[in-house]
Amino acid sequence: MSTQKPIRGKDKDTILQALAAGVVPRTGLQHVQVGRAGEVSALVRDIDRIAGDGAALRFIIGEYGAGKTFFLNLTRLIALERKLVTVHADLAPDRRIHATGGQARGLYAEAVRNMATRTKPDGGALASVVEKFVTGCTRESERNGVPVEQVIDERLAHLQDLVGGYDFATVLKAYWRGSESDDEILKGAALRWLRGEYSTKTEARQALGVRTIIDDADVYDGLKLLAAFVRQAGYAGLLVVFDEMVNLYKLQSAQARNQNFEQILAMLNDVLQGSVSGLGFLFGGTPEFLMDTRRGLYSYPALQSRLAENAFARNGLVDFTGPVIRLQSLTPEELLVLLGNIRKVFALGEPEHYLVPDEALTAFMAHCNQRIGEAYFRTPRSTIKAFVQLLAVLDQNPGTDWRSLLGDVELAADTDDGAEDEGDASSDPGPGSDGDLASLRL
Repeated sequence: MSTQKPIRGKDKDTILQALAAGVVPRTGLQHVQVGRAGEVSALVRDIDRIAGDGAALRFIIGEYGAGKTFFLNLTRLIALERKLVTVHADLAPDRRIHATGGQARGLYAEAVRNMATRTKPDGGALASVVEKFVTGCTRESERNGVPVEQVIDERLAHLQDLVGGYDFATVLKAYWRGSESDDEILKGAALRWLRGEYSTKTEARQALGVRTIIDDADVYDGLKLLAAFVRQAGYAGLLVVFDEMVNLYKLQSAQARNQNFEQILAMLNDVLQGSVSGLGFLFGGTPEFLMDTRRGLYSYPALQSRLAENAFARNGLVDFTGPVIRLQSLTPEELLVLLGNIRKVFALGEPEHYLVPDEALTAFMAHCNQRIGEAYFRTPRSTIKAFVQLLAVLDQNPGTDWRSLLGDVELAADTDDGAEDEGDASSDPGPGSDGDLASLRL
């Protein structure tokens, strides 16, 4: 997905700062993304299906260095452009899909805190989505001459069929009352409930008059409620992105793993059977998380049968219709295009301001190949960081010959130091996790 849009100074700074630090940029991905036409097209079709009252679920599987985080972030940005709301979170030891000690509620709360819309792509969009819904209800109330709370009840009547639907409507009415009376405490309590941040029913009842909270057992139900709600607020649907799924593979308790796998199976069955609408899931994980028959998804027979890959898709043939999308390692040709894109970002898209000619790109790659072998394109974090640093020096020292600097470029092959613990990172991935540039796959 290339773009002809101009590169803004803000995007340039965001991209280069992230690449220099060895992490995947949160914004401006379209300026550096190359290749993957088939995979991206498949996900765009999923997004259109979600927006068209359907549902989708995908497992994005790749080795350390295959770029799962980049691909997930890119898909989220595409979803935002298609008027979807997205929520995302990384699984961690204290965040998983099913639990009994608050870890599942923690995952839900983290995901909703990261809620994003097209106008608020960096997260924290829950309040604006709720405000948009309440404003729409207020206008309809004035137009039809009926109470606002009655309009809210009518719009959310279909949520009554879902677990927690009645209290969901009650909380939104409480938010409206707080908005009318400038009661920031009441509005804050409503948002806190929607984010799943109440740990006891007693506290929620005292603040909002509701009898339920979004707890460990209600995470999937809460996401279905959110999907129905955002559509009532005027959006096309909800995309849920969970990365670092390898944390489920790492769980020591077989019972805990199976309970999480049961929840994933329930989601997958609902999507395949058409039981949910306006809702999509993306799960990022390693091949071990998927295929290990002792601790991975394949250890759960019902999931193994549903996730088995097309036996005919081999010897270069692909099939993007199944729930599993495998990401391959970066190729030298794609890395060459990526380096060219980074050069373009430095120049704000203006060829006359390129800091190095085309021959410098191939010379730089040859230098990397001599230093660390083919690892320079399979796990390219060190390569990209070094290239950004090279351009930074040339940018700040006009007249410097790039050839004189090339021999000073120091490189070390990236190793899988963080792969074993990649799921232990916070939602903001750091070096060594699959969110860093070692995993950048474009």
